[in-house]
Amino acid sequence: MMLHGKKILIGVTGSIAAYKSAMLVRGLIKAGAEVKVIMTPSAHSFITPLTLSTVSKNPVLTEFSNSDTGEWNNHVDLGLWADAMLVAPATGNTMAKMASGICDNLLTAVYLSARCPVFHAPAMDLDMYSHPATTSNMDKLKSFGNEIIDAEYGELASGLIGAGRMAEPDSIVDYLEAFFKKKSTLTGKKVLITAGPTNEGIDPVRFIGNHSSGKMGYAIAAEFANRGADVTLISGPTTLDLPHPSVSRIQVTSAEEMFEAASQYFDKCDAAILAAAVADYKPQKTALQKIKKSGSSLTIELVKTTDIAETLGKRKKQQVFVGFALETENELENARAKLSRKNFDLIVLNSLNDEGAGFGVDTNKITLLDKENNITHFELKNKTLVALDIADAVERRML
Repeated sequence: MMLHGKKILIGVTGSIAAYKSAMLVRGLIKAGAEVKVIMTPSAHSFITPLTLSTVSKNPVLTEFSNSDTGEWNNHVDLGLWADAMLVAPATGNTMAKMASGICDNLLTAVYLSARCPVFHAPAMDLDMYSHPATTSNMDKLKSFGNEIIDAEYGELASGLIGAGRMAEPDSIVDYLEAFFKKKSTLTGKKVLITAGPTNEGIDPVRFIGNHSSGKMGYAIAAEFANRGADVTLISGPTTLDLPHPSVSRIQVTSAEEMFEAASQYFDKCDAAILAAAVADYKPQKTALQKIKKSGSSLTIELVKTTDIAETLGKRKKQQVFVGFALETENELENARAKLSRKNFDLIVLNSLNDEGAGFGVDTNKITLLDKENNITHFELKNKTLVALDIADAVERRML
């Protein structure tokens, strides 16, 4: 059973379909999952917290704190606890809030904090379900990497016949089983990923660096972890949190430190994805004390850093080896040359000429080139979805 041992967080919202939540919880527990339930205040009108706490064997949460004990229900901890978050039933109102980032109750706060896959099982009348506002919100949630478990056709609470019924509990359990089965295709595989910038010290307070946020590499690490891979993430300086509980992160600062860490893990990995923006040059000497301002100019002599990709490429054996190329001109030509020179199997091309792509943003627009001279262009997407496209391409070569 793919759900055995999985931690599932269920969000119950104010819909008549909330009565199905008790059966859904029982079905997930029968499949071996551990379940916690968060209810919106309006959901209490349709099913009692006592019912759901009894079947889940865990307290049901609604507010940020317990008024009797003063205990805080930490939305961040809840988001980190879950292997999957399921909003069922998901009303049009709650999906609209989540699509817009509105955070006015515990459930929406946990949603914004969740790092796990998120599923929505809509439930509403047929005209609400088909309204452009609702379909637009569902499309937006999908663009975030969320999954929509389509509503079913049948008789609705209004008496009308059509699409809008929340999927049956057994169908939702089957959906999650299929999702985790698909996502476990890389169990036992070792994946090495580099991410973020490197900082090359000038003196104790200054460095040469770049604008990389690490978001793309972290999203790739999360996607491979979701597929069951054993992921080692070698990260330059970023402000990002661990992308997935099972990812092993090694923090480094300089290009030399990143090379040493990558070199240690490279030979035993099944795939290596070098998404870091590594400095090409570093100061020949790093001053031991802060350099004081004097004169009208300052000259710093630079030397090349170790070319991580080229060095590892010469050692490549069984690994699927993937690199990145961030270009501003002659993009395809430069990417092809780098693909061959570094002995990559795949290279991910970014262009700073594409609006919404590059450093520091949540979206990216990529082109994949492989050593067989195939070229695949992708539209601008959230980096979570870009990571999925990259992982799909790498996985095809791994299996």
